[in-house]
Amino acid sequence: MTGASNDIAVTPVDRAIERLRAIYRNWSRDTTVAQMRSDWDAAFAGCSVPVTCQQVSAGGVDGEWIVPADAPRDKAVLYFHGGGFRIGSVASHRDLVARIADASGCRVLAVNYRLAPEHRFPAALDDALIAYQYLRDQGLRPADIAFAGDSAGGNLVLSVMLAARGRGLPLPAAAALMSPWTDLAANGASYESRAEADPIHQRAMILALAKNYLGKDGDPRDPLASPLYADLAGLPPLLVQVGDRETVRDDATELAAKAKAAGVETELQVWDGMIHVFQMFPEIPQAGEAIASLANFLRKHLHIGHQRAPQ
Repeated sequence: MTGASNDIAVTPVDRAIERLRAIYRNWSRDTTVAQMRSDWDAAFAGCSVPVTCQQVSAGGVDGEWIVPADAPRDKAVLYFHGGGFRIGSVASHRDLVARIADASGCRVLAVNYRLAPEHRFPAALDDALIAYQYLRDQGLRPADIAFAGDSAGGNLVLSVMLAARGRGLPLPAAAALMSPWTDLAANGASYESRAEADPIHQRAMILALAKNYLGKDGDPRDPLASPLYADLAGLPPLLVQVGDRETVRDDATELAAKAKAAGVETELQVWDGMIHVFQMFPEIPQAGEAIASLANFLRKHLHIGHQRAPQ
């Protein structure tokens, strides 16, 4: 039986986890935030599908149009990237956004909102609101705009809609959330129940990111910082995707339950064996399935008729 221990199959999820750990291993207490951001962007650089990318100033917020062939000009998805409000950018998420754009047949505006600790809450929210206003200033109707985001970006998707609702502004047609970070107080039971299953995100790390975003005196239960604590009534249809291995699993499942209770049309998808924002990793077959489902949701609510063949 020599070598039997090497016969254990390495799954695509295992390879994705190793990609993440390889990044984190290079970081220490002395690693600067700028270096972390550069490393993260480099680790996820590239674009695996044919799209056109065009930089734009969205009302003063740096952004990029990511456009598949034959995308309608009167529809748009506004995308907010993840990264704990500390790292992440259009560059790190370009491939994910491009795959969503390609699958949905809709152009996507991804934005580089300001990050903490240089720019704490509500700077990111302010930038996201400006980007939404920019799309409307371009002549797009709210009914022809959808929001999408992952992790901290999923938080922003919800927070922007809540802030817009509070200002009496019209809301987008729908919103898609991947592993949304909705509770900066990190009170979900999954922080314990999934602690061993989650290879990356533990509660102490999540709380540190929350403090980095909010500042030492910030309130993690502010509904615009932690949408789980908000009144969700009146929000448009939501699609919520999350991996079952995530410590932040309950941020998604509890958000979905609360949205449904508030009368919001909500679809929750819990993906067995999947890690945080598994959609980032094209080598994971379920990532393609999840993006296809997300694209169907966007097409339905934006009334984009033609079916796109998956790449």
